[in-house]
Amino acid sequence: MNKDLMSKDLIHKNEKTYFVVALIVSIIGYLALLISIAGIFILLGLAVSSLFLHGLMMAQIRINGVRLSDKQFPEVFQKVRELCDRMEMNVVPDVYVIESGGALNAFASRFFGKNMVVLYSDVFDLINSADDEELSFVITHELAHIKRNHLKKQLFILPAMWIPFLGEAYSRACEYTCDRMAAYYTNNAEASMNGLTMLGIGKSLFKKVNRREYLLQSSEEKGFFVWLAEKISTHPPLPKRIDEIQEFVSDYPNVFFDRTSGVI
Repeated sequence: MNKDLMSKDLIHKNEKTYFVVALIVSIIGYLALLISIAGIFILLGLAVSSLFLHGLMMAQIRINGVRLSDKQFPEVFQKVRELCDRMEMNVVPDVYVIESGGALNAFASRFFGKNMVVLYSDVFDLINSADDEELSFVITHELAHIKRNHLKKQLFILPAMWIPFLGEAYSRACEYTCDRMAAYYTNNAEASMNGLTMLGIGKSLFKKVNRREYLLQSSEEKGFFVWLAEKISTHPPLPKRIDEIQEFVSDYPNVFFDRTSGVI
């Protein structure tokens, strides 16, 4: 593992800051709801409906998706085990692959107390190419969400997640943290940045992208709607995520992103 990264903080500073703010706001929100009978029913109704809809979605994945195991894509399942050992995760989450209609994505979730990682089939298809390290980055990023308990923490800060900009800011910070952890635990910054580039242009073309020009192009995009599009998104722009990895790892001293275009 890269010794240069061992002294660096894997947790993005904004994650800690926004979580504290969101927790304070949520505590106030919960207290305000609990002091009124109507508020208690509203809180219970929102919690039950959210749990019910989430449970249905996860159940659909569990009954239709393909779950990795020793007998189902065993080479990838073994890789997941190795990553969990490296990340000191005692329990290996269930990993499912589902058809995605061409979308490139993955996400971590929970189903009645059980952690899950869901990989879209077009990302998982990287096992048929020489780009399996990019797949490792995607998997490790989702494992990092579980490692950091991001899914559990959202239950505590649920009221804050409904406040415009605050919930999204916390979510973006969590994404930066998971990118850092994935780059660290895979010990492959190039594959990490390639994996993010792949999410922007696809798995066939990402290696042909001029990364320097991609970052400069994005940094030149300015204006109110560009700013607003970022602030209402739960994920940072892909070029900013790539730039964050460049800054995080010592092997990439030249950062090309124009940071004067706005804060991360």
